[in-house]
Formats: sequence, structure tokens, C-alpha cells
Amino acid sequence: MFKTAVLVVVSTGLLILSAAAGSFPEPAIDVERSTSKGKQKAVLAGGCFWCTEAVLEQLAGVDNVVSGYAGGKPEMAKYDLVSAGQTDHAEVIEVTFDPAKISYGQVLKVFFSVAHDPTQLNRQGPDHGRQYRSAVFYAGPDQKRVAEAYIQQLGAAKIFSRPIVTEVTALRGFYPAEGYHQDFVKRNPNHPYVTANAIPKLQKLKKTYPELVRK
Repeated sequence: MFKTAVLVVVSTGLLILSAAAGSFPEPAIDVERSTSKGKQKAVLAGGCFWCTEAVLEQLAGVDNVVSGYAGGKPEMAKYDLVSAGQTDHAEVIEVTFDPAKISYGQVLKVFFSVAHDPTQLNRQGPDHGRQYRSAVFYAGPDQKRVAEAYIQQLGAAKIFSRPIVTEVTALRGFYPAEGYHQDFVKRNPNHPYVTANAIPKLQKLKKTYPELVRK
């Protein structure tokens, strides 16, 4: 779907790509796959973790997605406190992926284009509050550079009609959510929230990026 030219930057472990052709561009800067050893993890916040988990776990190369919390104190990572806005946590997902099959930048591409709306400040769809903010919690300098560069790239290309408000912040800790939140969409496909918010995103993913979806 997208055509790019590739230049490998060995010194930083990043790839610099030409501008992509298509409605939603490939990241112009990405982590070079040869520098990524073993499985990698990405921690992302994009509103209710039920929806973001359901979307990202569909991707080929993604081994596991866990719903959880990040951004606050460990002892405050409890759903009743987070959902009430009593902590600085965000609802997040921890995505474990194989960089030989899908890059960090490609994970971000789906995150920004399908999983959530990065122009909504401290809310996402029907959910309001800082716990539903848009954020990338980076695990190292490469993830930081790729995320910041991609946000700048999307802004310069005016992909969205409003400014991107996604925070890019260091990951201090990831805390898994309670068991009943895990794989919520899979286990509750007829839940009203799921049918109204998650299912349309899954349909969009399969229509827009069939080449990225697990067969």
C-alpha cells in the first residue's frame, strides 16, 4: 500500500525513510530491525484499554497485549482509583512484538491511525479524564526519537484537522490491570461499549491494513 525508499543509519540504530505515498504515511524514522534483539515492548495509552488492546493484538508480529496502567505510583494502580481520576495513571496497553516481523514504527502507525484519535485531549470518545489521555511511554532513546519524529511528521503533513496532543514520556513502570479487563473485547463481543467503540476500530483495521493483520 505504501512505497518508501530506505536509508539505514547504523550509528543510531534508526531507519530514515522517504515520505510515504498514501493517505496515512509510514514513519519516516523507525528503529532498524537489525539492532533490535529479541522481543520488544511498546507501552501506549489511547483511551479505554479494551479498545486499544483489541486492535493491536490483531497485528502479525504481535505476540501479546496486556491491559494495564502507567504514569502513576505503583500502589495507586487499581481500576477503581484510576477510573475515578484519583491517580496520574493512564489506561495503557503493553504490546510485546517481534521486530523481525513488525517494527516499532508500524505499531505506532496503527496506534495513531486506527486505535485512537490522538487529537483528543484527556479524553477518548465517550471517556473523559486524564486517565484516558493519549500517550507514548518510551522504553529507551530509540523509541523516544521514533515517536517524537512520527508525531512531527504527521503534524507537518496535516494528517489530522486538529493538533496532535499525544504525550511522549519515559516509562517508569507498567502495572497489569485486573484479570477481568484482559481480552475484554474477545470475551464480551456483544457488550454495548464494545459494539459501539471497539468493533468499528477492528473493522477499520482489517479494511485499511489487511497486510498487517494476522492471518
